[in-house]
Amino acid sequence: MVSYLANVASHHLKKRHDVFLCITLTVNVIDLRQPTDKTSIIATESTKIERRTKEGGPTPLADTDAWMLDVVLSGPALPLILGLSLGCSLSLLMVSWTQGDTEDSCRGELGNGGLFMGSNRGDPPGDHKGGPGNEDFQPRIIPYHKDPNKPHKKVLREGPSEHRSPLIRTRYIHTELGIRERLLVGVLTSRATLNTLAVAVNRTVAHHFHRTFFFTGLRSPKVPHGMAVVAHGDDRPVWLMYETVRHLHQHYGLDYDWFFLTQDDTYMQAERLAELVGHLSAGQDLYMGRAEEFIGGEERARYCHGGYGYLLSRSLLARLQPHLDTCRNDILSVRPDEWLGRCIIDYLGLSCVEVHQEMTYRYFELGKNADPEREDRAQFKNAFTVHPVSEPSLMYRLHKRFSQIELDWTYLQIQQLQVQINNLSELTPEGKVGATWPIGVNPPFRPKTRFEVINWEYFTEEHIYSCPDSSPKCELRGADRADVSAVLETAVERLNELYQPQLRFRKRHLLNGYRRFDPTRGMEYVLDLALEAFTQKGHSQVIAKRVSLLRPLSTIEIIPMPYVTEATRVQVILPVTAREQDYVSNFLDMYVMNTLDTHDNVLLTFLFVYDPFDAQRISQADVFAGIKAMIGEVEKRYSDVKIPWISVKTEVPSQVKLMDIISKKHPVDTLFFLASVWTEVNADFLNRCRMNAISNWQVFFPVHFQEFSPAIVYRDQQPSAASSFTAEALRDGRFDRHVFEEACFYNADYMAARTKMAADILDNDELLESMDVYEIFVRYSGLHVFRAVEPALVQKYVRRACNPRFSEDIYHRCVLSNLEGLASRSHLAMALFEQEQANST
Repeated sequence: MVSYLANVASHHLKKRHDVFLCITLTVNVIDLRQPTDKTSIIATESTKIERRTKEGGPTPLADTDAWMLDVVLSGPALPLILGLSLGCSLSLLMVSWTQGDTEDSCRGELGNGGLFMGSNRGDPPGDHKGGPGNEDFQPRIIPYHKDPNKPHKKVLREGPSEHRSPLIRTRYIHTELGIRERLLVGVLTSRATLNTLAVAVNRTVAHHFHRTFFFTGLRSPKVPHGMAVVAHGDDRPVWLMYETVRHLHQHYGLDYDWFFLTQDDTYMQAERLAELVGHLSAGQDLYMGRAEEFIGGEERARYCHGGYGYLLSRSLLARLQPHLDTCRNDILSVRPDEWLGRCIIDYLGLSCVEVHQEMTYRYFELGKNADPEREDRAQFKNAFTVHPVSEPSLMYRLHKRFSQIELDWTYLQIQQLQVQINNLSELTPEGKVGATWPIGVNPPFRPKTRFEVINWEYFTEEHIYSCPDSSPKCELRGADRADVSAVLETAVERLNELYQPQLRFRKRHLLNGYRRFDPTRGMEYVLDLALEAFTQKGHSQVIAKRVSLLRPLSTIEIIPMPYVTEATRVQVILPVTAREQDYVSNFLDMYVMNTLDTHDNVLLTFLFVYDPFDAQRISQADVFAGIKAMIGEVEKRYSDVKIPWISVKTEVPSQVKLMDIISKKHPVDTLFFLASVWTEVNADFLNRCRMNAISNWQVFFPVHFQEFSPAIVYRDQQPSAASSFTAEALRDGRFDRHVFEEACFYNADYMAARTKMAADILDNDELLESMDVYEIFVRYSGLHVFRAVEPALVQKYVRRACNPRFSEDIYHRCVLSNLEGLASRSHLAMALFEQEQANST
């Protein structure tokens, strides 16, 4: 930087206002750090400024201080400000940041002249040796690489070099920062109750805690699934308590702030316990639970009853650990909770407390033959723990009751928040009008253009007037019918809640119904109801009332998906019958262009389906000879490509039968793409096939785009030459939802589904011919069946031959595909209109 500045100075020596001011500021920076001769600082080999001081001649830098003052006082203000700014910036840029083990690296660099070229005291001016210290600093990025053969570089603590000690960094940052989980729960159980009461505890509340361990003396022969069971090898109660406390401190003493110990005959309110420890200070020794007197009751100290659970702080557990062995040998007790309380009192001087930092430990003692559904006392509703629970069914009933209490309390909070929002809305600029309905839910979507308006669907109790197949009217079935019934029932129920006891309503029938799905809030309903209203005196009258309802969207949950990669090899399976061989040429051309020319990781296998007559004449005239010749030409063109084929003889080319043959000839981790002769394979679809088909998780059945018949759509016009993969090609056609021929799935998933299907095949041999691969995955696998439109899978129009030997459902879907794929209603109407005009003339 100084070299560059000096070069500028030698070139613009006469422009003293700008350049020389920058040099002067640079000299001042150097003078402040290390005083040297003024002329030798600026004079370098690259500047070529004449050094005439030692020769006795005049020098432009004589009396530098006076010259600086002259520049500052006589120069204009603007060059002065610019020079100050530039000089300060350059001085900041020249600061060298070094890192090393020396005490003062900056001082050493300055002393050695490593920061500025030509500033060494002992070196003659202009004599510069090459080396890293004399070069301008060049920043570079050093990628992280750890050599396993080199020892770990330790970070040294601050302080004098002779007193420094290595500081080993922790593996995780939360460990170094001291961040711990709040609560760990330990449940004391036994071999007899591990599979009963302990399982009930695990199913009801264990998943609400971060970690839950079940401690037992002897492990039962069959350990329940999904439970963390720790067996100490001794069923004695005091020994179990001793080993449990020691285990918690040894393995989790540094990871948790609080430890909650209880028995398996105790029901716990997980949310309230978590809220309790969230309000307590973890840095204090605390022994909290239900305080009980010792046997005899002579002393004031108390121990915590184990049936109602008790909290132990991390600091208390750490202080108690050195005394556990002494307590085990010296304290005699039958009850484990009393033994632990005596140990804490004798060696730590702490007694069990029920109130700490204005937080109260609440509990409830459940009586014999108690009914949780009828218990309404405040002590029960606010309890953290309930004891004793004699059987697992009572544990589940308690969980149901407390869940209902929490749900009612949540609804009450929602109502209170809605009232507060409604009251505060008066203070907003919009006033009451600005409050949305329902309060707390997003406002309705407001379209910006006419094309963004969300349509309402009209429905009655029997029919809906917006059908998936574009029919004007269709019957309410399945989920739609259940949805309408639930909405009507809810509407009448809410009206009765609002007007009782003055009025009571009973539904007569639905006059009009409207619904629409708003993606910002949920499903909206508008109902015109014919209601019969009853008064308290028994009078009745039929009235019409309009109500609005909203089924809001619940909390959106991100479901974790297994990792997939787009580098997976795809095995394309192409079944071909004698009727379909005319379309194979186009399929091969698209396959070669989109996969072989691009070197995509794709393999192709042909499956030639012979009927019995053609199979007998294969030696004289092979119906697939032309296709085999085309395969040979492709293999000659691409020497490293092999396209195998398999020949099958069958009367009914069922998809399941063909896949059974293919599945046996490929490894279990093979990703299949089951294609048809009309499929145009391309890279976009193959990547989505890899991403959407997940082994042991999901199968993918794309809905291809079927183009309409050009003879009807275009008639005398010429179709556009748009590519099959552009948005223009998706204009005159439709997504064919009736075809399930294309599929992406793993061989292991198919084999697992076929194994579950084996029992049904023994009773019904015709089942294979009546089902396709899609139905097998739906009925016999627990995988996600992902069915979605695929814009990259475009097929030309073709009228398919529907085989009546297949099942009625498959044959019916094939016929519907041909009929609906002919053209749109507008195109058909125009064709009929033109035909009638031609006939009339």
